[in-house]
Amino acid sequence: MTNSLPKISIITPSYNQGKFIEQTIQSVLTQNYPNLEYIVMDGGSTDNTVDILKKYERKLKWFSEKDKGQSDAINKGLRMATGAIVTWLNSDDYYLPGTLQKVSNYYAEHADAFWVTGDYEIVDESGKQIHSFVRIYKKFLRSLPFRNTLYIANYINQPSTFWKRSLLKKTGFVNENYHLCMDYDLWLRIYKNNPLHTIFSPLSAFRIHSDSKGKSQYVKQFNEEKEVAEKNGGSKVDLTLHAIHSYLVTKVYNAIK
Repeated sequence: MTNSLPKISIITPSYNQGKFIEQTIQSVLTQNYPNLEYIVMDGGSTDNTVDILKKYERKLKWFSEKDKGQSDAINKGLRMATGAIVTWLNSDDYYLPGTLQKVSNYYAEHADAFWVTGDYEIVDESGKQIHSFVRIYKKFLRSLPFRNTLYIANYINQPSTFWKRSLLKKTGFVNENYHLCMDYDLWLRIYKNNPLHTIFSPLSAFRIHSDSKGKSQYVKQFNEEKEVAEKNGGSKVDLTLHAIHSYLVTKVYNAIK
């Protein structure tokens, strides 16, 4: 049975996330997926992260050394990965029960799928669900049939997205020049030649807390998003709509802070 299931490789980049990383690790290991490769790339944390990693070292591979940031850590892990399907899961996010089996089943039933994304929950520091309207809005955007929508707004949730490792030979790895929108850049590169498949159920919990990039650096993130969209072939109309969309979303974020 194990050999019939595709190997899934999950990379967790980490730095001083001892507060959350154990929940992240447990959410992966308790999937009980029998063909799993789990790699944690820690950037030399000075908190209790390494102690936590040691607790689970028989069930995962981990490395703790200085790196050049999140994108560098992700790439290091992806280069080590041997699974047919790969992804990364940040050290403050976590999977919901049954996620890896759902992903595996989807690939088994859709031989033409090179990448797939799913729905998600947004949670706060304590794991309480928040901002449900954002999730609903992005779900609506994913349902639109217009191909250029992804140039206008990044509606793909990173921890709920998985792709075939073979795509990396065609699209390349994560661009290490980006520190906020490295996922968006990768999505656009993949999207040019590979239709996005969707699982219509929540696969992960995306956490927003005081130290998360999505909470503290969203203005910089939107500026980087526009640069990414332009670099990857967004038209003038797309970029104008992207700027308008970012402006409106910023107004909403400021209103709910």
